[in-house]
Amino acid sequence: MTDIKPMQSESVYIPPFRLAQMQKEIKDKKSPEYQKLMWDLLRKSINGIINKVNISNISNVIFELFNENLLRGKGLLTKAILKAQMAAPNFTHVYAALISVINTKLPEIGILLLHRVILQFQRSYKRNDKLLCIATTKMIAHLVNQQVVNELLALQIMALLLEKPTEDSVEIATDFMIECGQVLTDLSPTGVNAIFDRFRGILQEGETNKRVQYTIENLMAIRKTKFRDHPGVLQELDLVEDADKITHEISLDDSLDGQEILNVFKFDENFENNEEEWAVIKREILGEENYLGEGEEEESEEEEEEDENEGKIKDYTERDLLNLRKTIYLSIMSSVGFEECANKMLKLKIREGQEGDIAAMILECCMQERTYLRFFGLLSQRFCMLNPVYQEHFQYLLTQYYQTIHRLETNKLRNLAKFFAHLLFTDAISWCVFRVIRLTEEDTTSSSRIFIKIVMQEIAENLSIEKMQFKFKDEELMDCFQGIFPKDLPKHTRFAINFFTSIGLGSLTDELREFLKNAPQQAESSSSSSSSSSSEGSSSESSESESESEIEQKKNKEAADRFLKREIENEVKEKKGRENKKRSKTPPRRRRSRSRSNERRRH
Repeated sequence: MTDIKPMQSESVYIPPFRLAQMQKEIKDKKSPEYQKLMWDLLRKSINGIINKVNISNISNVIFELFNENLLRGKGLLTKAILKAQMAAPNFTHVYAALISVINTKLPEIGILLLHRVILQFQRSYKRNDKLLCIATTKMIAHLVNQQVVNELLALQIMALLLEKPTEDSVEIATDFMIECGQVLTDLSPTGVNAIFDRFRGILQEGETNKRVQYTIENLMAIRKTKFRDHPGVLQELDLVEDADKITHEISLDDSLDGQEILNVFKFDENFENNEEEWAVIKREILGEENYLGEGEEEESEEEEEEDENEGKIKDYTERDLLNLRKTIYLSIMSSVGFEECANKMLKLKIREGQEGDIAAMILECCMQERTYLRFFGLLSQRFCMLNPVYQEHFQYLLTQYYQTIHRLETNKLRNLAKFFAHLLFTDAISWCVFRVIRLTEEDTTSSSRIFIKIVMQEIAENLSIEKMQFKFKDEELMDCFQGIFPKDLPKHTRFAINFFTSIGLGSLTDELREFLKNAPQQAESSSSSSSSSSSEGSSSESSESESESEIEQKKNKEAADRFLKREIENEVKEKKGRENKKRSKTPPRRRRSRSRSNERRRH
C-alpha cells in the first residue's frame, strides 16, 4: 500500500510496467488507492485521445473515447476539450463535431460542456479578456452549427455584444457571425436580419474605428455570397443524422453550474456496480464488434508492453534530443501564428522532462532573429498558461542567461530582454526572478545594466508606471526586490536612484529617496540611544563615528580636488590645441604681407 502514495501527485511519472505491477499488488478493488490509480489512468488516456483528434481520425477517436468510462470522467473530458480548444482554436469545429456525437449517446456531457463554455464566456466578457472571449464564442458558434444548443443562445450573445458597441465587442460579434452565419440564416432568418440592421446602424453612426468599419463591410460582403467560403459544418464533420441530434435549450439568463468538483478525484463506495453499469452502456453504444472487456484490454496492453521492451535500445548519442530540436525549429519557422505553432508542438510526443528543451529552443530561436518578434513571447506565454512546468523552466533560463549576459551580442541581449519583459508584464512567470538581480556598481556590468534597462522600459510601456509601483510595493514580493532597490549602503541606493532616473523611471525610487533622507536621522537616533546606555561606549562610538566621518570627508575632498584638476588640465589642453591650430594656419599669410609692405616702402 505504500507504493501507491506517489500517485497522489499528478505530476509524477510512473512507467507502464510499474503501473501494471502496482495493479497486480492491489487485491482490494474497493480501496481508495485502487480508485485513485484508475482515476489517474482515466485522466491520462482521455487527455491523450483528445490531443490527437483531427478531421481524418475523428471516427477512430470516437471509438477510443467510448471505450473509457465517460460517465465517471465527464468532468475530465469537458476540461480536456476546453483546454485543447483554447490551445488550438483552429480545431474548434473538430471538437464541436466530437461533442455532437457524444451528446447523442450521453446528453449530460453535452449539457455540462455547454454550462462551462457559457460561464467561461460570461467571465471573459466581464473581465474584458478579448482572447478568451473570442475562443469561447467560436466554440459556441460551432456548437450552434452542430445543433448541440439552440440558436437562441447565439442571438442572445449577438444582442449582448451589440447592445453597447465597442471596438472589441463589434470585432468579436463579426467573427462570431462569420462562423455561424450560414446556419443561423437557415434556422432564424428574422433574427439574422435584425442583427445586420444593427450592424448597419453602427456603420451609419460612424463612432467606431475605420478598422472595425472594414470588418463590418467584410461581413456584409460575405453575407452577399451566402457564406460560401465559410460553411457552418464541413462534409467530413457531418457525423450525426438530423433525427438523432439532441438540441439543448439554454440561455444566458439561466442558472448555470459548472460542477468543477467533477475534475477532482472522489472516493466512490459503489465503484464496482458503477463499472458494471458502464460496461452495459458501453456494449449498447459500441455493439459487440467494437466492445473490449477489461480482460482483453489488459492482455492487449501487456502484449504491447512486451513488444516495446523487446525492441528497446538504449541510445547514448542524444539522437532523440537532436531530432526533437529539429522538429521544434521546423514547426516554429513554418507556422504563421503562435496558435498554430502551439498546436503543432503539443501534437509532438513530448515526454516528461523534455519541457526544458522546448523552452530553451524557443528562447534560442527568439535570440537568433534580427529584431524581437512578439510571436515568441505569445508562444511562451501560451505554454506557461497551459502547464506551470514551463514557468519554472523559463525562470531557470533567465537566471542562467543573466549570469553570463556579458557574453551576448547587443542584438541577442535586446531580444532576450524584450522576451522576458513580455513574460513578466503578462504574469506568465513570477516576479520573484528579480531576486537574481543586484543593482550596484560592483555587481553589474554594462551588459547587465542594458538588460535591466530594456526590461524595465518594456514593462513600463506595456503595464504603466503606476501598476509597476503597485507591483513593487507588494508585501509578498518585497524580499525579491531588495536587490533592485538596495538599502544596505547609501552609495548603493544612490547608484540605483541615478540608474532609474537616467532611464526615465525615477518615480519608482521615491521610497529610496525617502530612505536616504531619513538615513542620517536614524544614525543620530541610534548614537543617542547608545550614549544613554553607557558613557564609555558612547564616547568610543562617537570618536569612531567622528573619525569615520572625517575620513569620508577627506576622501570626498580629495576626489573633488582630483576631478577639478582634471577638468582644469583638460581645459588648458583644449586652449593650447586651439592656439596651435590658429598659429599653424596664420603665420605664412602674415610673413607674405610683411614682405610686400617692406618692398613697397623701399620703392
